[in-house]
Amino acid sequence: MKFPTSGLYAITQTEAKQSAVIIDEVSRALKGGAKLIQYRDKSSNDKVYLATQLLNLCKQYHVPLLINDDATLAYQIGADGVHIGKDDGELTAARKILGPKAIIGQSCYDNINLALQAEKNGADYVAFGRFFPSSSKPLAAPAHIETLRLARTKIKVPIVAIGGILPENGNQLLKAGADLLAVIGGVFTHDPETSARQYSKLFKNN
Repeated sequence: MKFPTSGLYAITQTEAKQSAVIIDEVSRALKGGAKLIQYRDKSSNDKVYLATQLLNLCKQYHVPLLINDDATLAYQIGADGVHIGKDDGELTAARKILGPKAIIGQSCYDNINLALQAEKNGADYVAFGRFFPSSSKPLAAPAHIETLRLARTKIKVPIVAIGGILPENGNQLLKAGADLLAVIGGVFTHDPETSARQYSKLFKNN
């Protein structure tokens, strides 16, 4: 499945939630228009079961499912790809595990050089953030909107923005150069379908 060129990139919120709740929330986010789902799970859920259920769900909507930081799990269930951190070796290793058609994205924080290196190493997208205070990643270093503007002039692969993004502030990131907005709490601490529709409206105006 191809990586979307724009849209809402919804990242699961799994802490203290039953698998059935997570699956239902992702279903509603997809119904609301999410163009990409990332399964991010720092809890003790049955990850193989949950990832498989989410993949089946995403297939119904023709939306890619990426796994956070676990290329082995992505390979095991046949996910569309993986999202990894800043270690260059991770990208090469993930590509070796998942093959040339897999979607592999990399976190680049506030670092253009890291993004350029990721692109050179074969990343399908790069992610910058956090741009606003975030309850999901409260200790993450801040990124600057100017970084997006600069990235837009230098990076050819799609650019993802993440971190405290709401329907009220997302538009400025799109105008600065982001192609997709990655969101956790803004989607999953409210009604996911309604929230996803609010984010999706931003892309119709850009």
